[in-house]
Amino acid sequence: MNVHVELAMRYGNPSVPSRLNLLREQGYERILIFPLYPQYAAATTASVYDAVLAWTKPVRNLPELRFIKHYHDHPAYVHALSESVRQYWAVHGKPDFSHNDLLLMSFHGVPQATLMKGDPYHCECQKTARLVGEALGLEKEQYKVTFQSRFGKAKWLEPYTDKTLQVLGQQKTRRVDVMCPGFMADCLETLEEINQEAREIFTHAGGGQFNYIPCLNASEPARQVLHEVATQHLQGWPVEFDYCTRMESALNRSRALAKEMGADS
Repeated sequence: MNVHVELAMRYGNPSVPSRLNLLREQGYERILIFPLYPQYAAATTASVYDAVLAWTKPVRNLPELRFIKHYHDHPAYVHALSESVRQYWAVHGKPDFSHNDLLLMSFHGVPQATLMKGDPYHCECQKTARLVGEALGLEKEQYKVTFQSRFGKAKWLEPYTDKTLQVLGQQKTRRVDVMCPGFMADCLETLEEINQEAREIFTHAGGGQFNYIPCLNASEPARQVLHEVATQHLQGWPVEFDYCTRMESALNRSRALAKEMGADS
């Protein structure tokens, strides 16, 4: 399957509208929108929908559009995450869970009110963590789900990552390994907020070893995730070069047969 790929940034450049305009100028009639947020949230994935749909308003001749909603429980994603943990442990040693070492999975936080309104984000984060834990053969008490990046006065999804790490530090937890399964690639929210600020919170409170397990980034497992998810969503779209010619021929044949059966047109 010959597929052309363009990268767009939801809040930055190249922008979503600019890439859609480029694809349209190049003659592409079928466009798959693939937000790289593994778990669906109205504030993230749906905002990509908003940007694309806003672009469509003045466009007369629209291309066919498809959207990928999420891939939080896709086998390729779960496998890639669990393998990244195994590879990290192969190099840095595996936690000793008999001594209460812990794997902490920190996800981006959203206001608690979004859950009450029906946003599935919280549930999808929990499912990702559960599937990764099962893939690693962990018991429920050997890993923990938390939420980071809160701001403002409203209550956000709990437990909070920073508060949890502070308590773990006060409890003299010997080792905590932290990963961020809500991000395909590392960014300020993982490299600064987790690997720097959260590390300081944990160690300053009295905790022991703090390990940050990087996101998938530009790895082969990450490429495989994108390939498998995109390929599944592209199924059913005819992509042969002679598609239009064959469809026109089939339509003319159908019309001829219909007239033979007495149809007016």
